Amino acid sequence: MKKIIALALCLTMVLSFTVLFASCGETKAKVKVYTEYELTAESYAFAIAKENTALKEAANELLADLSASGELDKIINSFFDGTATFAYENPVNTVPTGADKENYLIVATNAYFPPFEYYEGSKLSGVDMKIASLLAEKLGKTLYINDMDFDTIITSVKNGESDIGMAGMTVNEARLDLIDFTTEYYESAQVLITREDDTVFADCKSAEDIENVLKKQGKDFIVGTQNGTTGFMYSAGDADFGYDGFKNLETKSYTTGSLAVLDLANGKIDAVIIDKQPAIMIAKSTNE
Repeated sequence: MKKIIALALCLTMVLSFTVLFASCGETKAKVKVYTEYELTAESYAFAIAKENTALKEAANELLADLSASGELDKIINSFFDGTATFAYENPVNTVPTGADKENYLIVATNAYFPPFEYYEGSKLSGVDMKIASLLAEKLGKTLYINDMDFDTIITSVKNGESDIGMAGMTVNEARLDLIDFTTEYYESAQVLITREDDTVFADCKSAEDIENVLKKQGKDFIVGTQNGTTGFMYSAGDADFGYDGFKNLETKSYTTGSLAVLDLANGKIDAVIIDKQPAIMIAKSTNE
């Protein structure tokens, strides 16, 4: 009898887990990006310590040469359309220090921001990482990519731990108080992501319409963003960066935009606001 009861309990547990996992699979919805409605306008550049004028000059010279030759557009487009083949693996396992540091170009990034920086297995790829490799070559140095949380990049550059920040970083006055920037190399914008079956924004015909809908939501409405990014500042509000934010709703920050979109697909939050091209690529990956 005990064996029968134990077997019955085991079968019950197996069925329960099967139902649980089936339910989990059913809750994941497809997501959509409101690409046509840009909530902000911004420009990307690379962050460099104010005193590091030689590196800034070298980076600006490289960007000018790439732009003039048309190579910059080719690099960007290749990562956007998936034809890029570049991938890089650090030659050492830890951040170079001491006298050895002079032989390296140490690049601070957050490698979860496709197509600008992302992992391919153990290797790093993306628009910024390709340009980083060209900058290291120009300087006659070995590239070391220092992957970290996005909101620690500026501190890492300012304190000299990293030489340059390359992470789809928006130029603004508050950041310029702390570090310097190269010339701008890409124009971007923040956009909204929702679940495909969401109807809250169905009647929106402009960015202003989206903002008006966001203003009407309550504290039970959660917008996901990435830590330290323009999307977070736009939603949560930041006077230093010129964003009023939406105090009526909850802004939840994540270490990566991908995690925010995953929670959106699983019904844990109501919307995500991140940079346009990463939004498109993350949504595509989530929906596959």
